[in-house]
Amino acid sequence: MIHRQGVTLIGVAVGNRDGDDALQLMLPLDRRSDGALDRALDEVRERFGTAAVTRAVLLGRDPGLTVPLLPD
Repeated sequence: MIHRQGVTLIGVAVGNRDGDDALQLMLPLDRRSDGALDRALDEVRERFGTAAVTRAVLLGRDPGLTVPLLPD
């Protein structure tokens, strides 16, 4: 069944967290989020880097050539 239909993987890992100034970013997972999920993901990537959130299918794969992105 897994081979036929695939698997959806959602995982979260947090490490090296200390201090009381940590901020929990919300991930709105409702379908009518009016862009809130995209904004939350942008905040996570801005704070922790572009590789902080990725598709599960890409885990463990060679990213190949990468091009640095300039900020907007």
